[in-house]
Amino acid sequence: MKAMILAAGLGTRLRPLTDNRPKALVEIAGRTLLEITLSRLRAFGIGEVIINVHHFADMILEYLKNNDNFGMRIEISREETPLDTGGGLKKAAYFFREESGGFEAPFILHNVDVISTIDLQRMVRFHSENQALATLAVRDRETTRYLLFDEAFRLCGRRFGRDEEPESVRSSQQARALAFSGIHVISPRLFAMMREQGVFSIITSYLRLAAGGEKILGFRADEYYWRDLGRPENVVQAAEDFKQKLLLQ
Repeated sequence: MKAMILAAGLGTRLRPLTDNRPKALVEIAGRTLLEITLSRLRAFGIGEVIINVHHFADMILEYLKNNDNFGMRIEISREETPLDTGGGLKKAAYFFREESGGFEAPFILHNVDVISTIDLQRMVRFHSENQALATLAVRDRETTRYLLFDEAFRLCGRRFGRDEEPESVRSSQQARALAFSGIHVISPRLFAMMREQGVFSIITSYLRLAAGGEKILGFRADEYYWRDLGRPENVVQAAEDFKQKLLLQ
């Protein structure tokens, strides 16, 4: 199985920690976010990874070289201009092509600035059993951006804030608002459906495809440890979580 790590962001929310390094190399308890993410993926049997880079890109390449790619096959997708999640994934589509020339096995797309104990094997199994186009790890937590899911946990819209008007793309009797956790399982047939160009969010593609009837599912991950590391105070808290052994990977 393959994976992509999204690591091309500028890390502006993490300043001053990212003034002289990319967010992928910010450390928690002596380990970089990139190492933590790669270790998690490797623990679930993933040996081939592509990483998109932009901000301090050469530092990431040197870091991987000095650590022998952590025993994995790693490719780099260098972005001269950050392409956002959708544009970055589309640029890396070649990596997921099988030797036969087609796209077959699902893969994982993982933000570098989230850490969790989410069971990726269970998530992949859920994705495959439900024949989804994409499966998104979601939680019931406070955020400024929510995704909306219907009774069957199919994506049906989004909403900015709890009290804002929802943007619906499919009808639902009782849409529930959940927060995305930065981890996806994706069927490679998505690539043929991504008509967006240049810089774009993958959520834009998901909403358009959901409106057309494609199955974009939510995977409830409330039972697992999860933390967004987009702010310095969250990095401090995550270090404490490691000390408390809340995150063992």
